[in-house]
Amino acid sequence: MRHIYFYHRDTETQSIRTPNTTGAIVGCRVTLVHILSVSVSLCLCGFILALAVSAQVPTPRAVLGFQPTDDKTIADWGQIVDYFTKLDKASDRVLVKEIGRSELGRPMIVAFISSPRNIKNLDKIRSINQRLADPRTVANDAELAKLIADGKTIVSISCSIHSTEIVASQMSMNLAYELASANDADTKEILDNTVLLLIPSPNPDGIQMVADWYRKTLGTKSEGTSPPELYHHYAGHDDNRDWFMMNLKETRAVTKLFWQEWFPEIVYDVHQQGQNASRFIIPPFFDPPNPRVSPSILREVGLAGYKMAADLQAKGISGVATNSTYDTWWHGGFRSAPYFHNSIGILSEAASTNLMSPITVTLDELKRNRGVRGLPSIVETATNYPDVWKGGLWRPADIAEIEMTASRALLSLASKYRPRYLRNFYELGKANLKPDSDVPQAYVIPAGQPNAENVARLIEILTWQGMEVYRMTEELWLKHKRSESPHEMPLNSFLVFTDQPQKNNVLSLFERQDYPHRLLPNGDAEVPYDVAGWTLPLQMGVETHEVWEIRDLERNRGTLKRISAINDARAVLNLAPHAAPFDKIANPLKTNPRIGLYKPFTSSMDEGWTRMVFDQFQIPFRSVSNDDFRNGRLDLDVIVLAADNENTIIRGLSADRYPAEFAGGIGDAGVANLKKFVENGGKLVCFDDSCALAIKQFNLPVRNVVAGVRRSEFYNPGSIVKLNVDTQDPLGRGMFEETPAYFSTSSAFDAAQESGLSYRVAARYAEKDALMSGWMLGEKYINGKAALVEVQYGKGKIVLFAFRPQHRGQTWGTFRFIFNSLEKY
Repeated sequence: MRHIYFYHRDTETQSIRTPNTTGAIVGCRVTLVHILSVSVSLCLCGFILALAVSAQVPTPRAVLGFQPTDDKTIADWGQIVDYFTKLDKASDRVLVKEIGRSELGRPMIVAFISSPRNIKNLDKIRSINQRLADPRTVANDAELAKLIADGKTIVSISCSIHSTEIVASQMSMNLAYELASANDADTKEILDNTVLLLIPSPNPDGIQMVADWYRKTLGTKSEGTSPPELYHHYAGHDDNRDWFMMNLKETRAVTKLFWQEWFPEIVYDVHQQGQNASRFIIPPFFDPPNPRVSPSILREVGLAGYKMAADLQAKGISGVATNSTYDTWWHGGFRSAPYFHNSIGILSEAASTNLMSPITVTLDELKRNRGVRGLPSIVETATNYPDVWKGGLWRPADIAEIEMTASRALLSLASKYRPRYLRNFYELGKANLKPDSDVPQAYVIPAGQPNAENVARLIEILTWQGMEVYRMTEELWLKHKRSESPHEMPLNSFLVFTDQPQKNNVLSLFERQDYPHRLLPNGDAEVPYDVAGWTLPLQMGVETHEVWEIRDLERNRGTLKRISAINDARAVLNLAPHAAPFDKIANPLKTNPRIGLYKPFTSSMDEGWTRMVFDQFQIPFRSVSNDDFRNGRLDLDVIVLAADNENTIIRGLSADRYPAEFAGGIGDAGVANLKKFVENGGKLVCFDDSCALAIKQFNLPVRNVVAGVRRSEFYNPGSIVKLNVDTQDPLGRGMFEETPAYFSTSSAFDAAQESGLSYRVAARYAEKDALMSGWMLGEKYINGKAALVEVQYGKGKIVLFAFRPQHRGQTWGTFRFIFNSLEKY
């Protein structure tokens, strides 16, 4: 023990502020007239140095002029980047890097936070983790032991991908400051044993948009509302539905960081939920689990959630729920994609405020909450909800405290059990390399099939997220089924083997999903968290086959060439090289129609995805506003209505909450002008939900046969279904006679035989066995029903898609339907 004596000539009392073991600051009162003996376990010089370093690290308040997460304050993206840049310069525990640019050109950043020694050795630490991610690079047990001894647990915490869930982006600065400045034992242990990849937001454009809107409306009737536009340029809320498709620049930037460079063992995605819900939802999650998610991953996800819950309970925070709402079935989210990369994915959902404005929630409001899966009541105690929150004032700072506590809990767990996390990560990858007679040996993408651009994009998607794809430079003999004889597959076909570290990712994207048949006690279908099926080759219209045996594989391995760049594949497919990854595609239209796409102020994700497809394929169009419809500015050949319902299109946003410039929809005047447009020779193209407007307002001889049918009779929450296509019809040209399409609580049409309007059916749902991947209850309701109809109306045409042909930008296999519907014919 070292005794430190403080002397002073005065008789006053002075405060000496030191960090305690939680990172908070406590005061020691010293009476300076006396000689005070203090026993400490650290040397004086180290203590003084630590205080000096801490004093040099800028606080968020010092940079912003306010404390992040305080009521009615908000930092925009420029301010967030500025703070992290200053933190980088001041602290040797922080290194900030730009990882890409957003769709609107803003910098995307990640802050690496760790001990000064680890920050200096980031390249070495990254190299170690890359080798753990691919056990084929580890020679023996001794080498593995050395890698584990030298490696660090890589943890990513990502905030506010949904930018109206704004608090986490503000909290990220407080978390970074605490880790950069605190000197307590827990923080030092975290810094020594982990490398944190802190992403303030993977949606910079949305953060800026929300901050601008919040400031503009502060003190008005619109305070705390969502902006009257998509908070991601194309996807809005669906920006967290792109994690196997790679449509968005932001997705690709983070995917490169994660699955090409760092391979984090743990990924934590921080979200918010509705206001009148539990205060916080964390793992373990609800059923069903995806069979391609390792049981070990599921256990680790649950363990992390319980650690968070225990730490929150220790702080007296009530309203925390587990085993509720969210499941681990779906692939495609920020926290669910890691499961298929052998990593632990954590999602949390905190109850929201009105952006950064506090709210008051009453007990009666909570009682009116109908509950969610696994939590039928949020005002009753349950094993997975042991401490009920009974309402009251709810502030952004309350959300931030929960998120900070959960983040620290996760980092503490990752630190204390560092060797175990690293070894488990390695072992999961190693297990995927073992022969497995229960799954195909590979999947083959045959050469010579049409839709070469679709094939190229599929290969680009797979390789971008780290999967290994090989080109056959010679013919090989393959078995597509276990019982059949091998047959020859032509050269320049592509093979994707399953015995690679990302085995479960390969399987989950290529195989057909079979969602469990789950019903509620009343017989209704239980609604899954997201969709039930997503088989990627089916969605993209690419022919693939299972491969159960390759004759003389070892002798022929030298004939397989791994695809290292997308232009390798494009050359084989006789496509022009791309200047950059995920480059745009040539305009497929043969005519030059004047195209208008309705863009409401209601933040339509389907409009955004449609706009993205048009941009991706360089199809000229203009956005058509409510005002354009009301005033008849419809000098176009084609108008497209994305999948928005009739009330949204006609009525729009409420004037009670939004300024007049954004309130309302196209209105009755807009409907009348739309009728004139079609009567005079224009073409109206409707996707899914918007068909109801056309059917009703134009009095079309078409009926949606599944409208109003109970979930106990018919239900399809998002699955791939089979269409029978009339390929001689102008709408069906270039399509396969049997085409997979995406059905997501969509429609099925019957057309009246007797009417004054002529119509054609270009595609129908299959007469039987229509489900191709996912889950569908009551298939008989749609068997043989119309899926794509064109109705003659006056001099014009109305095209009705019963499904979404551009669903989330994933359904390349049905894009041709869209292009055909836009053409002049």
